Amino acid sequence: MRGHGQVTFLPGMAAGAFFCAALFAAGWEYGLYGLAGTAVGTATAQLLGVDRGRVSAGLEGFNACLTALSFAVFLGPGHLSTALLAVVGCAVVTVVTAAAVRLLSARGLPALTLPFCLIATVTTIAAPGFRRIWHHGDGLAALTAPATGPTALHPADLAHAFFAGFGQIFFMPQWYVGALLLLGLLAAGPRTAAVACLGNTVAIATAWALGAPAAQITDGTMGYNAVLVALALCGVFLPARAATLAYALLGAATATVLGPAVAALFAPSGGHAFTWPFVLTTLVFLAGANSFPRLTGSGRSQPGRGDTVTS
Repeated sequence: MRGHGQVTFLPGMAAGAFFCAALFAAGWEYGLYGLAGTAVGTATAQLLGVDRGRVSAGLEGFNACLTALSFAVFLGPGHLSTALLAVVGCAVVTVVTAAAVRLLSARGLPALTLPFCLIATVTTIAAPGFRRIWHHGDGLAALTAPATGPTALHPADLAHAFFAGFGQIFFMPQWYVGALLLLGLLAAGPRTAAVACLGNTVAIATAWALGAPAAQITDGTMGYNAVLVALALCGVFLPARAATLAYALLGAATATVLGPAVAALFAPSGGHAFTWPFVLTTLVFLAGANSFPRLTGSGRSQPGRGDTVTS
């Protein structure tokens, strides 16, 4: 359960239980893939002798959870090849996590979901080249084009966009999945939920103000990276205060703009944005925060925190 919760930096089992329930609400296949992914990643780390504290806190499970889910969503959950590939991918992502932690911790930065992004991106781009893995006919590679469609948002659209913004953290666009995830954040504490909600709201407002198509906002794809950025920059890697909240919401808006850019970059090869906007925005803002004592809470610049996550 902690492996599920750490997707949003929450080591508590209650939040993880809500997240697990949300995945089963989306479909029993996704619930099983999430559980199996977390279990395989955690077991691999334990077998390889990773620090017991990291394993018990769920820090070796969340990248594997997302890896397994991404395979289920983008390759199809009902294929044996997907299940086998997910098991291998979750083992490999544990190795990639170790490498990312070692490289980034030297700079005082966390690995975040970078290991998942690397594995998922390589797999989805390569999958159409293997007939026993790809079951969707033609590949998804496509040239980008200017956004089209209406931009007006109705109250029902706003409500769906708000909840779907949480659901898309686990690639699920259903509003009720997002509602369960929000309950998990509330179980971790009202401050955590409030920061996540503010990040989501900023994403919706930014996307609307810039003229993003309503359909793209409503399905939550413009919001989930902003939720993760807001949580990371206010209360997890930086102390929770007014200055860091403003900084976090600026980061949330930045990730919202970065989302379509990353999607356009990967589209010609058939890749996806995944949580790349979150990873890139958070690493840049954390590196920059070291130069701003009012954000770090010290009287001078200091190195960034490592990969230890507490709520």
